[in-house]
Amino acid sequence: MESAIQIVGAVLILVGFIASQRGVMSPHSLSYLVLNFVGSAILAVLAAMHSDWGFLLLEGVWALVSGWALIELARGRQPADPSH
Repeated sequence: MESAIQIVGAVLILVGFIASQRGVMSPHSLSYLVLNFVGSAILAVLAAMHSDWGFLLLEGVWALVSGWALIELARGRQPADPSH
């Protein structure tokens, strides 16, 4: 069961990434940020449960950054776009 949950977390992140790379979804959109936040949070929890510190660092920071961007979006602020 845990492996299935891990795959779901990874697929959520990958769906957002692939959609962004194909121009289907903006990396600043609510859907992209939710996919990244939920996927990385799932993987961070699983990494913490297994004391996998490198993976926890990666996914934990990924979840924090995505979560911060979601908060900014909820406040009506568009996340920074370095391409502009």
